[in-house]
Amino acid sequence: MNTENNNKRTGIRWALVFYDSIITIGIEILFLLFYGGSKLDLMSFITHGVVELFAIIGVRFAFNIYRTIWRYGGIQNYMKMMISDGVAFIIYLLFCRFIIPVDRISVVTMVAMSSMILLGSLVIRMTYRYAFKCGNKDTPFGRFLLWLLSTFGRINVTRFQERRRIKVAILGAGNLGNTLYAEIGMDNMSPYEVRCFIDSDKEKVGRYINGCIVLDENTFIPENLILDYNVQEVFFAVHNYPQDKMRAIYEKLSKAGIKVKNYDIPHMTSGGEKPQLKEFEIEDLLFRRQESIINEKINAYYRGKTVLITGGGGSIGSELCRQIARMTPKKIIILDIYENSAYDIQQELKMKYGNKLDLSVEIVSITNKKGLGRVFETYSPDIVINAAAHKHVPLMEHNCIEAVENNVFGCLNIIELCEEYGVSRFMMVSTDKAVNPTNVMGATKRMCEMIMLAYSTRGKVKCSATRFGNVLGSAGSVIPLFKRQIAAGGPVTITDKRIIRYFMTISEASQLVLESGAMAENGEIFVLDMGNPVKILDLAENMISLMGARNIDIIETGLRPGEKLYEELLVNKKELDKTENDLIFIDRESPITMEDLEYKLSILSEATASLDDDGVREALRKVVPTFKRPEEVNNA
Repeated sequence: MNTENNNKRTGIRWALVFYDSIITIGIEILFLLFYGGSKLDLMSFITHGVVELFAIIGVRFAFNIYRTIWRYGGIQNYMKMMISDGVAFIIYLLFCRFIIPVDRISVVTMVAMSSMILLGSLVIRMTYRYAFKCGNKDTPFGRFLLWLLSTFGRINVTRFQERRRIKVAILGAGNLGNTLYAEIGMDNMSPYEVRCFIDSDKEKVGRYINGCIVLDENTFIPENLILDYNVQEVFFAVHNYPQDKMRAIYEKLSKAGIKVKNYDIPHMTSGGEKPQLKEFEIEDLLFRRQESIINEKINAYYRGKTVLITGGGGSIGSELCRQIARMTPKKIIILDIYENSAYDIQQELKMKYGNKLDLSVEIVSITNKKGLGRVFETYSPDIVINAAAHKHVPLMEHNCIEAVENNVFGCLNIIELCEEYGVSRFMMVSTDKAVNPTNVMGATKRMCEMIMLAYSTRGKVKCSATRFGNVLGSAGSVIPLFKRQIAAGGPVTITDKRIIRYFMTISEASQLVLESGAMAENGEIFVLDMGNPVKILDLAENMISLMGARNIDIIETGLRPGEKLYEELLVNKKELDKTENDLIFIDRESPITMEDLEYKLSILSEATASLDDDGVREALRKVVPTFKRPEEVNNA
């Protein structure tokens, strides 16, 4: 018992010492008998063997070769062993040539003998590692490997066999697919066993990668994956896989009962992130996906700057914090009225960056100008991004006063403080609902754009705004609502089957906001290309199908107050100026004068003071000429 405990403490594998000794003695006998044995007397014969054995085993002990766990051994372990045997050969050569009086054999024979001993030792280690990796495959060869493990590796075969691994296929036999294989296929403790690859490259189809055949992506049959390879899951490991093909294969595999996962770099990252294996999201199958657009030029703009993000705990605000944190800013100030959301993003960034990121959180409403002033005075920000706003359309229809107080006068407070405290750049997050608005929320955001435009003509701060449409995954988004309704068994509710909307991911929208701010000169309204519109009825039907639901009803509930059947087309390339990014355009509008702005603001101020929501709505119609009633637009 004590000996066993001592072995565990030292970590020395004495069985491996024994196997290495047998290999060394066996090869020495063969070489000395057939390649020089006739020239040696018995004592020299024994001396050569003993010196080389002790040199090899002794140096391997010195290099901790016998403390290595070879089932996880990598190239560095094999290189270390080769170096140790090189040192052992030098010791052997010096002893038998210059120190011990012994009959000589040729240096070539000594090199060949040492090389064969090293080769034999490497072979048993590689065989052990391969057996440990592949020994649980239910094949005759797999069972032979299990026998090797149990006989020579002292592995508990029963426990080894009990670890039932999930059989998977990797779609994509390129670099990403092989990276995934190295991650899960080379680790015997992984819960997955790779059975085959699937790829469209004719040069690869029918060939083998790490012992796994490559099947043709265009002709494979999901049922055959189950019958021939026992595949239970398929992992997508292809960059920028075409959306239509991804969806078609996903549906084909899902119908056969094969689970699908995605292995890719997280959406819209700025570099440095490792690919991750994750469940397929509906968004992966329904919407376009953009690669990272943050480049060194944009990084350089934010690097070393103090950046204040209002609404920093919200969907867009928190993603802006994540993106800017990657750009090594001097400081980030998260400002929000909701302490829970601000706390969440603060803790997330602290966990990721620790003390490398200078981060502060301020809980204050943008309607509190004195509180905001203290923040500006304390931190002297270089860049201010206003992502704080009430955005829920139906709620703002019933809370017009709050919408104007927060969205309009909150924005005014921020831009006035930017002027007062010498901020170099003010950036505002706007919305497609500000274009010909039919609701209070859209009208307030349009008013914010007019404030920005007016201030761009008179102050020192450079101002810009960025418009985009619906953001996937944001608070109040339709996707989470549909998911909950489908998971509950339905029905799925939509306000009108004719409604269309534009969609963009949070990360994509946030990065485009940051890029627009970096390229802004002054007074621009940047417009993001949202791609093709999505019919909400089609979205609901697709989600029901992709989630594998049955007999889910879709019910119309009627348009909500202020709701349009469609959002305005943001990008009319004939009317907008291009930028260096194909997804960003500039809507150059003529700013209103400061006198006109002050007049409009006075109308809104009087209306909000009256505490009459309907009066505020009518005041908005006076100051925002494009504000129309929804029935006018929807009937047309």
